[in-house]
Amino acid sequence: MTDKLKQLRNQIDTLDQRLVKLLSARARLAQRIGKLKESAAYRPEREAQVLHGVIAANRGPLPDAALARLFSEVMSACRALEDSMTVAYLGPQGTFSQEAAAKHFGAGASFAACPSIDEVFRQVETGTAGYGVVPVENSTEGAIGRTLDLLLSTPARICGEVMLPIRQCLMSGSGKLADVRKVYSHTQSLAQCQQWLARKLPHAERTAVVSNAEAARLAARDRRAAAVGPATAAALYGLALIARNIEDEAKNTTRFLVIAQHDAAPSGKDKTSLILSTRNVPGAMHELLTPLAANQVSMTRLESRPSRAGLWEYVFYMDVEGHQQDPDVARVLAELKQKASFIKNLGSYPAAVA
Repeated sequence: MTDKLKQLRNQIDTLDQRLVKLLSARARLAQRIGKLKESAAYRPEREAQVLHGVIAANRGPLPDAALARLFSEVMSACRALEDSMTVAYLGPQGTFSQEAAAKHFGAGASFAACPSIDEVFRQVETGTAGYGVVPVENSTEGAIGRTLDLLLSTPARICGEVMLPIRQCLMSGSGKLADVRKVYSHTQSLAQCQQWLARKLPHAERTAVVSNAEAARLAARDRRAAAVGPATAAALYGLALIARNIEDEAKNTTRFLVIAQHDAAPSGKDKTSLILSTRNVPGAMHELLTPLAANQVSMTRLESRPSRAGLWEYVFYMDVEGHQQDPDVARVLAELKQKASFIKNLGSYPAAVA
């Protein structure tokens, strides 16, 4: 080892010792705050503010997303000193839903895998889990219909969102592309990789299963089969990665919602989600959108879904920028209550940070 290398490593060791002392001091402050406040340990708006502050202060070389992930884990560990929490997600282990839950809540939380989106909602509604993480839309495949249907009827509130870049991998027992005769995966994952699969495995049979984790489990039992899913599934089921990042769209992203029995206080960069319906008369939709323009509130999403109330009747899912306590958003909500035949406020929450 050269003297220069030894010197640099000694500097890193010194910095690590300082980091440990600073992290311990931060944890003790978090404990003191936990004793003073009367609310839950997890405050989504406060954690979003911390992450925005960290990113604003970042001058590199670490990318913003990596720094945000580090500080999310720090907050998770500090949060665990205050209180334990259970987070339900659409399982089993080895799914993108698990990745989203871990990204948002960190390793300090306890996670409960659920067999369906319905069960995630049920666990939150009954208090079995404090929080739930459910997929709501994918940038290439669109909305998750079951989540939208359950949002219409649930008493649960939205208190956060997670944006997860979807990195699909091909995995098998042998790790050799030439051995693959069948490909298992969830329907959406197969759709997101259909061009790659058509080029690389044009004659392989494609079979849709209930989850990417189930696909990995099946592939582990058949050496002529492969699975498409996250890299974490390969590690869980003892598979070798054949190829990474096989999704057709490089910016493929899934948006997840965090649900709870409460929403969030203002963070400064928020969204509010609504469900609306209107009379089936000319100009009715235009009338619903007019308050947004009049109050300069930006709509970031509008999705229609068949209503169960009657044939060919629809409800509209709308996301707007801002918090329901913001004056301009509050005015919009007041006007919509007058114009819509039905309105449900699903909650206000911090926009995903990174």
